[in-house]
Amino acid sequence: MLKTGLQLKIGQSLTLTPQLQQTIKLLQYSALELQNQVREMIEQNPLLELDENESEPVDRLNGSAVDAPEDQPVSMEQGGAIPDELPVDTDWESVYTNMPTPRPTASDSDISGMLENIGGSETSLREHLLEQLDLTPLSDVDKVIGQAIIDGVRDDGYLGESLEDLLDCLRKELDPDLSLAEIEAVRKFIMRFDPVGCASLDLRENLLLQVDLLDSDSEAVAHAKLILDRFFPELEKQNLKRLVSRSRLTAQQVEAALDLIRTLTPRPGSAIGAATADYVKPDVFVVQHNGRWVAMLNPEVSPQLRIHPYYSSLVKRGDGSDQNKYIKDHLQEARWFLKSIQSRNDTILKVAEVIVDKQQEFFERGEEAMRPMILRDVAEVVEMHESTISRVTSSKYMLTPRGLLSFKYFFSSQLGKSDGGNTSATAIRAVIRSLIEQENRQKPLSDSKITTILLNEKGIKVARRTVAKYREAMQIPPSSERKRIA
Repeated sequence: MLKTGLQLKIGQSLTLTPQLQQTIKLLQYSALELQNQVREMIEQNPLLELDENESEPVDRLNGSAVDAPEDQPVSMEQGGAIPDELPVDTDWESVYTNMPTPRPTASDSDISGMLENIGGSETSLREHLLEQLDLTPLSDVDKVIGQAIIDGVRDDGYLGESLEDLLDCLRKELDPDLSLAEIEAVRKFIMRFDPVGCASLDLRENLLLQVDLLDSDSEAVAHAKLILDRFFPELEKQNLKRLVSRSRLTAQQVEAALDLIRTLTPRPGSAIGAATADYVKPDVFVVQHNGRWVAMLNPEVSPQLRIHPYYSSLVKRGDGSDQNKYIKDHLQEARWFLKSIQSRNDTILKVAEVIVDKQQEFFERGEEAMRPMILRDVAEVVEMHESTISRVTSSKYMLTPRGLLSFKYFFSSQLGKSDGGNTSATAIRAVIRSLIEQENRQKPLSDSKITTILLNEKGIKVARRTVAKYREAMQIPPSSERKRIA
């Protein structure tokens, strides 16, 4: 028979303190997110303020007690020094809330900064097409058909649904006797909207319509129409010899027609509803000092904060009033926040120094000199866990002589070389891109040929499928599509 009872057990467990939780959260923030969080904390905590004078940065960041300025009135009831840790009777949620980060604001004196931070309202491709549909003299039935077609247009401008599926849906909504020809007529009408070619079924139809609308009687336009209409498979496969022989055009005429086709828009919807550019601030600068590249924190990203000297001096009164307890709680929260920011800055700088130290040749010679590196390599040097390094490198950027680069950019897998050494995947991609840029366009390099060159000239052991994967990742077409006529 089961009996109830009490048992006492002693054990150890790892608990994340509120201060550690805050440090981990700040570590994951990007530079802009950190600035928003600092702004929110200043609004919530009266003991935190921006130090415009930027004096005594060490005391300001390490959370130590600060002295009031000479012209600042100080309470006559001050006692001894403020201890580093104060008793906090309130819960963590009462002093550090998980409120959403507010959007940055600007003062009236900084109108230009405010305008830079306001994102314009981008009109989507669907809205752009519907506005034009509303202005057309179509019947109510045709407008309903047009709305259904526009709803099926993808972001790239092509129709993402088959005409048969649209017909089935519209027959249930409008008329059971609705024909496919009516839907096709409305679709052809929408294809002439701005941008031209939207609602096309395939690339050939899109390009052919753009050529038809060109106001030109030149031979290049006529030849481009001929190639797109009758010899598109040869054009798609870049089989130029067969294209010249079947079209009965000269090589120069075909090349002129292809130059015209290359000026057309293969994705008509890409020009509408483009994503708003995100602003990025570098967390670290990479500069040259005494012949070596070194990392340094961006002073604009690290907030210049301090504890308000007058309010903090009121804690020394030592009474048990509610006002004094309020100041003690917020003073402790302010010190936690400053120490968390200091820990974040120290960790980011340590990781950046290791990355820059290992990639000295990259800053000197470029991508082809990139050394293979993984998170574990950095974690072993700074004596931290790989998960911490992953948090540090997420959404962090460094401004280098090679451009603004993400911390993640410097981490890549390694491949073996014939001499027993290793090289990074980034360096291999750079070599592949260089080989393709220098190739003969009449005889472009195949993936197998690139593999052979990498092994014989560079000593890099890489499989053909790996070369194809890297080439596709760089959005470089295969050799059959890179071929050009002389």
